[in-house]
Amino acid sequence: MRVSATAKYLRGSTRKVRLVTQAIKGRPVEDAAALLRFMPQRAARDVAAVLKSATANAENNHNLSAEDLVVVEAHANEGPTIKRWRPRAQGRAFPIHKPMTQITIVVADREA
Repeated sequence: MRVSATAKYLRGSTRKVRLVTQAIKGRPVEDAAALLRFMPQRAARDVAAVLKSATANAENNHNLSAEDLVVVEAHANEGPTIKRWRPRAQGRAFPIHKPMTQITIVVADREA
């Protein structure tokens, strides 16, 4: 049984979040949570929250044990970009792009 959780519209670069999600892919949930707790990246907090939500979904909705769960998939997809303009000298304007990320984590039972 595969159980997932998704966080949408999180501020931050998708490229930076992918570094964190690739580090936890294929690990047991306890090891992944411990790894995320000590990662220096700011995105690790967001990924940890999604992992906690996926674990809670598996426990409460599907009666799976948290000790037997493994992170099967961890995706960081691109969300919409907020576009702003920065005024510059001589009437020019430079664009500012503020990216958003959508994080999806899928956990499954170790035996499955």
